[in-house]
Amino acid sequence: MEAPNKLPELFGSMVFNEDTMKDRLSTASYEAWKKSVTDGTALELSTANEIAEAMKQWAVSKGATHFTHWFQPMTGVTAEKHDSFVEPAGGGKIIMEFSDKELVKGEPDASSFPNGGIRSTFEARGYTAWDPNSFAFIKDNSLYIPTVFLSYGGQALDKKTPLLRSIEKVNHEALRILRLFGDKTTKRVIPQVGAEQEYFLIDKNMYDQREDLRLTGRTLFGNMPPRGQELSDHYFGQLKPRVANYMIDLDNELWKVGVLSKTKHNEVAPAQHEMAPIYTDCNAACDQNQLAMELMKKVALRHDLVCLIHEKPFLGVNGSGKHNNWSLGTDTGKNLFKPGSTPSQNAQFLLFLAAFIKGIDEYQNTLRCTVASAGNDHRLGAQEAPPAVISIFLGDELERVVRSIIDGTAYKDGSKKTLKIGIDSLPQIRQDTTDRNRTSPMAFTGNKFEFRMLGSAQSVSGPNIALNTIMAEELRAFADKLESSKNFQSDMQKLIKKTLTEHQRIIFDGNGYEDSWLEEAERRGLSNLPSTADALPHYDDQENIDLYVRNGIYTEEEMHARRAIHEEIYNAQISIEARTMSDMLRRSILPAVSDFASDLAARAAAKEAVGFANGYEKTVGSKVAQLTDKLQSLNNKLESDLAKVPSDSTKALDYSRNVLMKDMMKAREVADKLEELTDSDYWPFPVYSDLLFSE
Repeated sequence: MEAPNKLPELFGSMVFNEDTMKDRLSTASYEAWKKSVTDGTALELSTANEIAEAMKQWAVSKGATHFTHWFQPMTGVTAEKHDSFVEPAGGGKIIMEFSDKELVKGEPDASSFPNGGIRSTFEARGYTAWDPNSFAFIKDNSLYIPTVFLSYGGQALDKKTPLLRSIEKVNHEALRILRLFGDKTTKRVIPQVGAEQEYFLIDKNMYDQREDLRLTGRTLFGNMPPRGQELSDHYFGQLKPRVANYMIDLDNELWKVGVLSKTKHNEVAPAQHEMAPIYTDCNAACDQNQLAMELMKKVALRHDLVCLIHEKPFLGVNGSGKHNNWSLGTDTGKNLFKPGSTPSQNAQFLLFLAAFIKGIDEYQNTLRCTVASAGNDHRLGAQEAPPAVISIFLGDELERVVRSIIDGTAYKDGSKKTLKIGIDSLPQIRQDTTDRNRTSPMAFTGNKFEFRMLGSAQSVSGPNIALNTIMAEELRAFADKLESSKNFQSDMQKLIKKTLTEHQRIIFDGNGYEDSWLEEAERRGLSNLPSTADALPHYDDQENIDLYVRNGIYTEEEMHARRAIHEEIYNAQISIEARTMSDMLRRSILPAVSDFASDLAARAAAKEAVGFANGYEKTVGSKVAQLTDKLQSLNNKLESDLAKVPSDSTKALDYSRNVLMKDMMKAREVADKLEELTDSDYWPFPVYSDLLFSE
């Protein structure tokens, strides 16, 4: 393991980053690449060829033998095809080659990945294209080149392409607003993201014995052990030696590839942990979170552990989320969601804040759809996860500011003045002057918004595409109004007050878990889509299509395709879980409990034969026999219902939730009762007390 004083040398050592480019490229090529990134200009072929040659030489010097275009299809995970640098040189010898064409473009099969009907089986051609905004890196002796993934017809088949479009769009509209405030210096506005990652670690030997964990990522059976998270002693508790060694190893691997891993600690549930990175630009954050999830799993195996990133691996303890901290920053180092100390700075902050509040209120269903998944359905609204209703928590101080603007009253902080935005000096809004609200889906935390609804297993690209696009939409509308204004200060004040007044319903600072909030949310007219089956039909509502098409993020065809993909994935996951449950019941649980019941009956008969009472054997045996028959009947129904899943994906959504999931819950309830009654020597796989306390 690397010594602490070697960390600056270790960090990014396997990344073809800006410093490496500066060292290995000519000044002209380096400046051309830099201009491409900052201005969006295309690279000349000669420049791309020089970058490819320098990248190859650097990679080979680090031990790389292959290269791959690394992309993010709609599976939610990454994809890669590896080619070696080897080229024949005659006489049985080779040379190491890597051209500009190989850097810039690849051709994976576009019909074999989820495409929502955009590609038929016979329409196989697709393209990967280098994203020069993302740094290439080396892992497992291969050079990884981050790319977008497009069909032969140019449709986006990945998560990176629309993300880059949304980043560019919010940059354009935010710059229009900054120019109105006299900012002529800023050249780019960049969405900033920090994605906290929660996960579980369990012993690999026990994992291997659980078919449900291996095939679905979660336990389909299991009772809570006598001890769970009741003592609150695991959260921030001392790290166990094997976990501590894993985290040291993980940090080193993440640092090598430039992931800004900052924080590590035990989470609330037994065997649950968290890694939090330092805030960085949105494109890099999305790439790095995919890389982090992959490395978490890979490094765990070195320690005879398995990393579970499913949102709810264990019923009865906290699930795992991924808090997405989002803001807007400038290339000059300013955070546009950080309140300032001058009237102009605070007016600008409040204008951006008003745009954000308006956008979240108007596009609640869009945001809800971005976090809809089979795994997340088990988590939202439970333990520390927020409910399915979208709302914004501003904190005491900022909410008082907003309320004073809406009501036209004095800001209650020792000042008797009515706030006049941009004229009076708004009292500086300090960071961390308010409590945190763990039940809020969207909480302001001093200089950013924390979107807490994301599931731990999902890509963060979808939610950030939505946040970027929503913000771009509202800033565009604001800029259109204010650019033609003859009295900017007055019209800006009116716009902020009008916006906050019309969209204040989305602001809520109370307990999101209380039933009274759901009733209040309904009175306010807020959307409540409790499950994926409720949410996904709204994915391509006309207002959402208009939002994304108007801003150039998706075409209408791409929107419909994405809805189809998400529905297919949800239905497939539920069907896999149902088939896995049936398989475990038929091949493991039912035979095991039947054997136990038979042995109890034999022991009861033997005791009776010699004149002894057989209360335990007879009582427990009778219960086990009855439950076994009931479980067999429930499994028969589950298998029968599995054969009736509708072919239409939208109809299958409701069927999966209302039929298959209910079948599974009923079967689980009986199986878990049998687990309580069955001798541990008979039960066919490790139980929760083994899994949760095995680190």
